[in-house]
Amino acid sequence: MACFIVPLTQAIATTVYRKHVEKKVQHEGEKSLSTFNSQLSTRLKSLELMLWGGSMMLLVDHLVNGELFAWNLREVLTIGVPMSVVVTAVWAIWCYAKERKAVKKEKAA
Repeated sequence: MACFIVPLTQAIATTVYRKHVEKKVQHEGEKSLSTFNSQLSTRLKSLELMLWGGSMMLLVDHLVNGELFAWNLREVLTIGVPMSVVVTAVWAIWCYAKERKAVKKEKAA
C-alpha cells in the first residue's frame, strides 16, 4: 500500500511553499505582496495540517498492518491522487465559505 505517498508529497510541497511566502512577507513587508498571497499563506496552514495528519495516519496504519509497499504505482494513482484531490477540494470549499462569511460580516458592519 502506497496511497499515502501523494498526500505526503503534497504536504511537503505545501509546507515549503507556505514557509517561502511567510519568509517573503517578513523580508519585503506585506505591502509588496498581494493580499491574496498573504491570505493564502495563512489558510495554507490548515491544508498543510490536513495533509500531514492524513498522511501520517495512513503511514502508521500501513506499518501496523504490514502493508507498506512504496512501489505500488497503481495504488498511488488510483487512491493517492483522488484522496489528495478530495482533501484539497474540501479545503478550497472551506476557504471559499470562510471568505464569503467574512464579506457578509464586512457588509453588515
